[in-house]
Amino acid sequence: MAKNLLIVESPAKAKTIEGYLGGDFLVKSSYGHIRDLVKTDDAIDTANKFEQKYEVPSDKKAVVSELKKLAKTAETVWLASDEDREGEAISWHLYETLGLKEENTKRIVFHEITKPAIIKAIETPRKIDYNLVNAQQARRVLDRLVGFELSPVLWRKVKPSLSAGRVQSVAVRLIVDREREINKFNAEASYKVVTLFHTGKNKESLKAELPQRFAKKEEAEQFLKDCLQAAFEVSSLEKKPAKRNPAAPFTTSTLQQEASRKLGFSVGRTMQVAQRLYEAGRITYMRTDSVNLSDTAIQAAQAEIQKAYGDEYHKLRKYKTKSAGAQEAHEAIRPTYFSDHTIDGDNAEKRLYELIWKRAIASQMSEAEFEKTVAKIKVSTRSESLQASGEIMKFDGFLKVYMESTDEETEGGNDEDSDNTLLPPLEQGQPLYLNEMTATERFSRPPARYTEASLVKKLEELGIGRPSTYAPTISTIQNRGYVIKEDRDGKSRDYKMLTLANGTIKEQTKTEITGAERNKMFPTDIGVLVNDFLVEHFRGIVDFNFTAKVEKEFDEIAQGQKEWTDMLEGFYRPFHDEVQDTLEHADRATHERMLGTDPVTGKPVSVRVGRFGPLVQIGSSEDEEKPQFASLRKGQMIETITFEEAMELFKLPKKVGVFEDKEMTVAIGRFGPYIRHNSAFYSLPKGIDPLDVTEEQAIEIIQVKRQKDIDKVIRVFDENPDAQIENGRWGPFVRFGKQNLKIPKGTDVEQITYADVLKWAEQGAKSGKSTKGASKKSATKKK
Repeated sequence: MAKNLLIVESPAKAKTIEGYLGGDFLVKSSYGHIRDLVKTDDAIDTANKFEQKYEVPSDKKAVVSELKKLAKTAETVWLASDEDREGEAISWHLYETLGLKEENTKRIVFHEITKPAIIKAIETPRKIDYNLVNAQQARRVLDRLVGFELSPVLWRKVKPSLSAGRVQSVAVRLIVDREREINKFNAEASYKVVTLFHTGKNKESLKAELPQRFAKKEEAEQFLKDCLQAAFEVSSLEKKPAKRNPAAPFTTSTLQQEASRKLGFSVGRTMQVAQRLYEAGRITYMRTDSVNLSDTAIQAAQAEIQKAYGDEYHKLRKYKTKSAGAQEAHEAIRPTYFSDHTIDGDNAEKRLYELIWKRAIASQMSEAEFEKTVAKIKVSTRSESLQASGEIMKFDGFLKVYMESTDEETEGGNDEDSDNTLLPPLEQGQPLYLNEMTATERFSRPPARYTEASLVKKLEELGIGRPSTYAPTISTIQNRGYVIKEDRDGKSRDYKMLTLANGTIKEQTKTEITGAERNKMFPTDIGVLVNDFLVEHFRGIVDFNFTAKVEKEFDEIAQGQKEWTDMLEGFYRPFHDEVQDTLEHADRATHERMLGTDPVTGKPVSVRVGRFGPLVQIGSSEDEEKPQFASLRKGQMIETITFEEAMELFKLPKKVGVFEDKEMTVAIGRFGPYIRHNSAFYSLPKGIDPLDVTEEQAIEIIQVKRQKDIDKVIRVFDENPDAQIENGRWGPFVRFGKQNLKIPKGTDVEQITYADVLKWAEQGAKSGKSTKGASKKSATKKK
C-alpha cells in the first residue's frame, strides 16, 4: 500500500500527476465536489448562524467509500484540489467527509501541472485556509437562500416552475435593458464624403475623407457642387512616429472574449477546452483574474523570443492586475512551456492553446513601430479640408506573433473602414486631381447586443461575478429560458448616394442589409417578465452596485477581514422581509398588453405570457365564446409586436392546396414553421415566410425532403422493413424500430446481416442505452 494518498478533483489531472510522482504516491480523483447541501428546506438553519446540512449524493457514495478506505491505510493524505475558493472548499469537504486528522493531512496548491510545480507544492504544504472556505460557503449559502426563497414567489406571482439566482438575475437585467435601449433607438442619417484623387504621376492615387459629416442631403449636395470647379492641393503634411503595445496575458474573462472573437467559441466551450489543457499540463490554471506572470515564466518567454525571433523582439514587461477583487496570488493564463509553440490534441485544443501561447509570448515582446502620415487637402471653393492618412510599419515587434481583436470588428457594418494603407510620396503645396467624390448616406447605429463574451466583459467591469462564475452564469440564464442566443436576419434599408465624376453629379438609391445578428443574446418574454417583477419588488437583487458590494464582501471574508455569518445576516434579514411582503401584497404579473380591437368580432386583442409561452389573444376568458389564441413567431416580442403583426398570426394554420389527394397545411410549431401533409411534417426552409407559401412551393418542399430521406437509406433488410442502414451525421448506423444502433468500428456495411442487427439490438437493450434521444432526433429531422 502506498504511504501517500494524493486527492485531486479530476481523473485527467490524476493521470498527469501520477506520472510525476514515484511509487510512494497513489493519486486518486474525487470527481469534483463529494457532498452538497441537502435538497430540502432545512439545508440552512437561518436562526442558528446559518449552519448547513450536507449530504453525499448517491452517485458519489462509491467514490467516498473508496477514498475513506485508502485514507485509513495511508500515512499522509494530500489534498490537492484547485487553488481557488472552490478548490479550498472541496478540500475542506474531503477533510470532513473522510474523517481526516490534522496531523496526517496536508493541503497543497499549484497553478500548473508540471513536475517542478508538483514537487515544489509537496515540499511546501500548508493547512486548509478557512478564510477561503468561509468565502465559498458564504457564496453557496447566500445563493441557495436567494434561490429557495425567490422561486416560490415567482411560482405564485409570475408563472409556475420559474427560478431566479443572484448573479444570473443581474445578467438578465443587462440584456433586457440593452434590448430596450435598442427598441427606443432612432437611427439618424448623415452624409459621409469620400474622395479619390490621383497625383498626375504613374497612376498614383489616394483616398481622402471629409472629417465632419453633413446632416442633410442638400448640404452634401452643395459641397459636391462647390467641388465641381475646385482646385485641390496638399495644404499640410504631418509625419509622426507611433507605437502600439501588446495586450496583457489572458485572464479568464479576456480569454473568453478573445476565443469568442477569434475562434467563435462560446464561453462554456472555452472553459471546457481550457480545463482539458490545464489537466494535461499544457497551460496554467484557467480561472484567474490576474495578469501577473511569474519570474520563471518571464525568463522562459525571454529565452524563447530571443531564440525564435531575435533579441530586438524582446522587451521585459510586468503587468499589474487592475481588477479590484482579484482573487489570491494567481498567475495569468499562459503555456507551461513557452518552447511548445503548438501541441498535439483535438482541433479545439490546438487552436485555444495557440491563442494562449501567442498572447502570452506577445506580452513580452517589443512594441510595434509605425510612421503615421496625415495629409490635409485644401479645397479652393470651401473652408473645410479633406484628410488622407496612412501608415508604414517600421518594425513589427509583437505583431509578428499576435494582434488583439475588438468587439467592434465582430459587430460588422459598413460605417467605418479604417484605412492604414501607404500614401504615395506627397509634398506640401502639391496639386491633386479629382477622380471621384461620393457623399453616402450613413445611419447611426444602436448599442450592440451582447455576445456571451461581451456580457462577461460587462459583468467584470461592474465587479459582478468572479472567474469561476462567468461560464455557469451564462449557461444558467439560457437553460432557464430567460435569454436565447441566436442569429437573426437583418432588414433591407434604402440609402442615398451622390457621386461626382466627369464633371457631373448623379444621385442613386441603393439598398443595404442592416441589423443582422450573429450569436447574440436576446431576452425572451419570460425573461423580461421575471426581470421586471424583480426590479419592482427586489431592487437589491438586481441592483448592479449592490451585487458588486456583495462580491466585495466575499473578498473581504477570503482575506479574513469579515466574519462570514455577519455578512449573511446583513443580507438575509432584509431580503427575507422583502420576500414575505411581496408574497402578501404584490399583484400577479402577466406582462399583458392591449393592442386594439378585432374588426371582425369587435373583441379586444391582447398579448401576454401564457402557460406555453408568449401569445396573442382575441377575446377574454369572461366571454361566453372561447378566446382565440396564436403563438408569437421567432423574433417577435410582447413589448414590440404591433396590432397588424398580431392579426397576421391568426392567418395560420393555413391550407395551401392538395397533393396526392391530401391537404397541405402550413403552421408554426415548437421548431419553427412547417407543412403538415398526410400526418407527416416538413420544415420550411429558411427565408420562406409561412404566410407566403404557395401550393407549388409546398409540393416541392415535400418532394425534396422525401428524396433526401431516400438518399439517406443505404439498405433495407428483407427480413424486416423496420430495420435499415442509414447515413447519419456521424456516418452509417442501423435504425431498428425505435432503436438507433451503432455499427462496430471496422465493420463492412455490405456484410452486415439481419442476425447482426438483432444481436446489436439485444446488446443495446441490455446495456440500458436510451433510444429516446435517437428517436427524438429523428423525429426532429423528419419535421
